[in-house]
Amino acid sequence: MRSEATLQAASRERLVFAVKWGASAIQIMGYTATGFGWTPWNLYLFLVGVLGWFAVGVLWNDRALMLIHLVALGAMIAGMTNSQ
Repeated sequence: MRSEATLQAASRERLVFAVKWGASAIQIMGYTATGFGWTPWNLYLFLVGVLGWFAVGVLWNDRALMLIHLVALGAMIAGMTNSQ
């Protein structure tokens, strides 16, 4: 029988798998939206993708992944507020 810790780890890995692939798909949609000039939808998609990858960094306890996505999030927010 599998232990509770093993079941939790498997559940966590499924969550990470879903979030990273979901965030990747959403970011690809953001690139597509940029290519077609669909603003501001492209930025909204990028925001969701960046937040998703930041969440993966938290789940993996990967500081480099968290840092790069926090910087990207900050740059995007600064750009969005300055473009108004």
